[in-house]
Amino acid sequence: MEEVPLEVQRSQAAPAAPAAETGSAAGAAAGSAETRITVGSPDEMQELGRRIAGLLRPGDLVLLTGELGAGKTTLTRGLGEGLGVRGAVTSPTFVIARVHPSLTGGPALVHVDAYRLGGGLEEMEDLDLDVSLPESVVVVEWGDGKVEELSDDRLHVVIARAVGHEEVLDDVREVSVRGVGARWTAGAGAWAEVLAGALSE
Repeated sequence: MEEVPLEVQRSQAAPAAPAAETGSAAGAAAGSAETRITVGSPDEMQELGRRIAGLLRPGDLVLLTGELGAGKTTLTRGLGEGLGVRGAVTSPTFVIARVHPSLTGGPALVHVDAYRLGGGLEEMEDLDLDVSLPESVVVVEWGDGKVEELSDDRLHVVIARAVGHEEVLDDVREVSVRGVGARWTAGAGAWAEVLAGALSE
């Protein structure tokens, strides 16, 4: 497969904050490492998803944030391809959650739309998903502030439309990938270096 060039900016790991906080702020308290990426098209967004999939393992939680049409489902489609799961990845808005079993013996992909969820592990379990969450990769759209309690270690992916010369650039997105917790901050954000290196090849 031909490599898709993406522009990457790297940020250093943030130091741990002195006091515990709740919600997304709790991630900052645990320390985080961040990479910022400029994505120029839906194809590049899908490619970014495939590359992020290479970092994931069973039990990982990925939270996706971005306005409607930002590219959350496109990124998740790339994650599904990278993980080698069954079924077309589409927006789960009307069913709240979909499970995509692995075709390669790897983790299943659980794709959740939390827009209508109050949040928390109980409500996730109430979805009656036919899968063990610790053995899956769980991707939650609109998950910030709702499902962080599912895991102390998680990736926060924020997708924003790029603006240039006071105009919104139609297909260009600015993507922030932030790792929270020991799983992602070990080695001062080595995963961010690996991802940035892969994207710049």
